[in-house]
Amino acid sequence: MIILGIDPGTATTGYGVILAKSMNSRSKDNFKCLGYGSIKTSPEMAMPQRLKKLHNELSRLLKEHQPEIMVVESLFFFKNMKTAMPVSQAKGVILLTAAKKNILVHEFTPPQVKMLVAGSGKAEKINVQKKVQAIFGMKDIPKPDDAADALAIALTYVFARNA
Repeated sequence: MIILGIDPGTATTGYGVILAKSMNSRSKDNFKCLGYGSIKTSPEMAMPQRLKKLHNELSRLLKEHQPEIMVVESLFFFKNMKTAMPVSQAKGVILLTAAKKNILVHEFTPPQVKMLVAGSGKAEKINVQKKVQAIFGMKDIPKPDDAADALAIALTYVFARNA
């Protein structure tokens, strides 16, 4: 099963595409990283243009990888409403793009991702990133951080089914 993980944002949206050979295994031999990266928009762009770019780039990724499932990080807690609103707008575009392609979407909060990937809901970001690196047998931790997070989010879908 091909799974697309998304770490939503307006300036940067991380993505990670994985192949899970079986939905019943947590073995690192079960997983293959098919690609990762980020969709970036400029703060100089008007918000509608930023959201349009996010939609277009995400549509391209969906066409290229044809995932069966999209897994998106849920908004969990924001101290700053100025940050929460643009991320919510980006997430809306992400969900709409998936719906237009008839792709099933699952959501997990950051503590759920940390728990299922690193073994603790309060794990440090670096611990989650090192687990992602180990599972995919990567020489280095995937960069940028948003992409590493997106790979962890994709893994969470499989791990949640085996919890």
